[in-house]
Amino acid sequence: MKVSIAGAGFYGSTLALRVAEAGYADEVVLTDIVEGKPQGLALDLMQSRPLAGFETRVTGTNGYDETAGSDICVITAGLPRKPGMSRMDLLETNARIVADVTRRLVDASPGMVLIVVSNPLDEMTALAAAASELPKGRVMGQAGLLDSARFRHFVAERLGVATSEVEAITLGSHGETMVPVPSLATVGGRPLADLLDAAAIEDVVQRTRDGGAEIVALLRTGSAYFAPAAAAETMVRAVARDTHEVQPVSAWVDGPFGIEGVFVGVPARIGRAGVEEVVELDLAAGELAALRTAAAAVRGKQDEAVGLLA
Repeated sequence: MKVSIAGAGFYGSTLALRVAEAGYADEVVLTDIVEGKPQGLALDLMQSRPLAGFETRVTGTNGYDETAGSDICVITAGLPRKPGMSRMDLLETNARIVADVTRRLVDASPGMVLIVVSNPLDEMTALAAAASELPKGRVMGQAGLLDSARFRHFVAERLGVATSEVEAITLGSHGETMVPVPSLATVGGRPLADLLDAAAIEDVVQRTRDGGAEIVALLRTGSAYFAPAAAAETMVRAVARDTHEVQPVSAWVDGPFGIEGVFVGVPARIGRAGVEEVVELDLAAGELAALRTAAAAVRGKQDEAVGLLA
């Protein structure tokens, strides 16, 4: 099992560490345009093996030859948000980066599953799918797992319980039209609505939507990477181990939920082939309407992003 990660910033390097320590990959390749950076990080990670107890080899490179034959590739490359920026502010700049990286990765590993984490997430996933010309099921974006983790965290903090007691999912776009799903959220098996009133639930939902921006504002430079890397590793693991588990990811939707022809956050069954199926949940009427609104909102921007390839 070979996993390649494009982008050796905080996100990419943290993801490389998480994948290496998980032990299911024989090799992790970290590539970046900054000369010496991925090589230095790889050497540092390799020297941690006797202490951390893993044997995965980590290779750093400024090219793509070393990524050849990868089973899974993850694109973290691109500029991060700055305070006051929306994810959409990054569209044109990151589109050029993601398109170039995608083509280089697929040239070296045409049989790979591609996971995109660059922002704006849903638009960059659509662009990568178009640039790669891979079957759409082999391309997906990481957002729903991260946003769901934030939702679970905020619920747990509000109620003073362990996050392991909270089950919650977030769908829709990775942005302003994010759709946290409180109707399906439970705490210790009890519906969230039995434990929090409507105003408190809406407060948690809004803080989930603003979760990334809150971190960007606090950091002042850069954006979140610990939780995002944990979410991406969860997706990589599902593909590598062929688990067939259902995860909220940005996937190609053409029919389920009454949505057609767009990458948007939905529950999907993940395995060695990538997205095996989109799993429809019984959403409340307002949540389903919000999911369809999110799909409509990102469709135009995805068309704009793909148009930049021309």
